[in-house]
Amino acid sequence: PAQEDETMVKGGGSHGGVPAVLICLGALLCANVLIYLYLDSLYQGSNLHEHLYGDCPPGHFRIGAMRNCSPWLQCEAVLKEVRKLKMISQGAVKQVFLSEWKGHKVALSKLSSLDYREDFLHGLEMLKALQSPYVVTLVGFCLDNHAIVTEYQPLGSLLNLNAVLNLEKYSNVNTWQNRFRLAIEYVEIQAFLHNSPVGVRVMCDSNDLGKTLSQYLLTTDFHLVANDLDALPLVDHDANILAKCGPRELLGEFVAPEQLWPHGEELQFTDGLMPGYDEKTDIWKIPDVVRFLLGQVEGSDVVHFHLFDTHAACKNRDPSQRPSAQEVLKVYRTVFAAMIKDSPTPHSRDML
Repeated sequence: PAQEDETMVKGGGSHGGVPAVLICLGALLCANVLIYLYLDSLYQGSNLHEHLYGDCPPGHFRIGAMRNCSPWLQCEAVLKEVRKLKMISQGAVKQVFLSEWKGHKVALSKLSSLDYREDFLHGLEMLKALQSPYVVTLVGFCLDNHAIVTEYQPLGSLLNLNAVLNLEKYSNVNTWQNRFRLAIEYVEIQAFLHNSPVGVRVMCDSNDLGKTLSQYLLTTDFHLVANDLDALPLVDHDANILAKCGPRELLGEFVAPEQLWPHGEELQFTDGLMPGYDEKTDIWKIPDVVRFLLGQVEGSDVVHFHLFDTHAACKNRDPSQRPSAQEVLKVYRTVFAAMIKDSPTPHSRDML
């Protein structure tokens, strides 16, 4: 009887001919398939930014570990509660200080010179109007004191990308998947600016690669946000309004051909004779920025191969023949999804 009982216990797990272990494996497989399909549809149906950041009502913010949204800080709070720690950057328009507000690290921007007050105020208006997952979080401002407070990102601008990824603690992040994701987010931001709530906007602080990269911040969870919005002129094709990025002559191969002086050396540059241009200048620069973002990691050459035709179209000397940012973005997403599925890694679904 004891032997009989033992036999019954051993055989009890396979009662009905289906081992319990197979039932568990089947359930696990189904769960994985469902998660895979959900993430895939999530990625294809929207964009990478929208699922990473919570929204606050207009005029409110949430940073760090804040559980609730708070109204933008006004002059009294900016002056009394924001404590400057050290200067972290200085430009023609503003000085930026690492600061603290109620235990949170923030960036305090102060106007450098009254000569650039108009640019400073334009940047603030753009920050207020464009608050979204694509733009650095506005914490507060004080017009009387020419101060703007935004969320602090310790990794700094995109100029630091290679230096950050070369650090040992970030070595596992330095992959074509993560770099391609950053490239997608860069194009997402261009598409957002070209279809923004305040019309078509052109990123004018982009006359060379370094200047362009400095306009974007790398977040601690390795995503991109636009940061410097001091030069975002409006384009309105219906009203025949075009942009010009400053009154000085632009030079070099990085800027789009239509941004160069078209009248040759025989006629001295004059801002009044310089034609305007539209958002397609940003499209011209996409391949150069993305080449930097992809770097030299294993797999980046395959990404370049898949994007070759699209990048060639971005470099069409006729701006009307270049694709829109939305069209470029569609190609990027399709290539990214196809490459992820063709070369899965243990964390590849996290990329979606």
